[in-house]
Amino acid sequence: MLNEYPYQRTAAKQYAEKWALSRNPAYFNFDEIGGDCTNFASQCVFAGSGVMNHTPIMGWFYYNVYDRAPAWTGVPYLHNFLMTNKTQGPFAKVATAEEMEPGDLVQFGDGTGNFYHCPVVLENKDGVIFVAAHSYDALYRPLWSYDYPQIRYLHLLGVRK
Repeated sequence: MLNEYPYQRTAAKQYAEKWALSRNPAYFNFDEIGGDCTNFASQCVFAGSGVMNHTPIMGWFYYNVYDRAPAWTGVPYLHNFLMTNKTQGPFAKVATAEEMEPGDLVQFGDGTGNFYHCPVVLENKDGVIFVAAHSYDALYRPLWSYDYPQIRYLHLLGVRK
């Protein structure tokens, strides 16, 4: 039986701060083959959750560049996993900007439902959200400085272990 635990926001934030402007050699760098933003976001969420979901194809895991779930590196797949996960690993809900906390995720879309970038929230201070990201490397970049037609906010609710 799985138990629910709090998402460790401080751990996720600290990981993001450490690796936002560099790359953790334990993970492949996807910058040259489509972007590294969701790989980085997943690393941060893993730092805050401490557990992967090893379900083939539909889970959320990373062993190496050739053995990983689509949700580890794909923006829409990570969203789908976090929204529907009822088993082991992190889970989230779509939220408002006001609900964003350190370790939460933001996803940008092109306005047609295609979401393409996934920064990690570092701080939500006085109505200004600051993020960290890969692909377009950023550390404490204000969310308002991005140009995006569509946005969704993912608030991590907890972790099942």
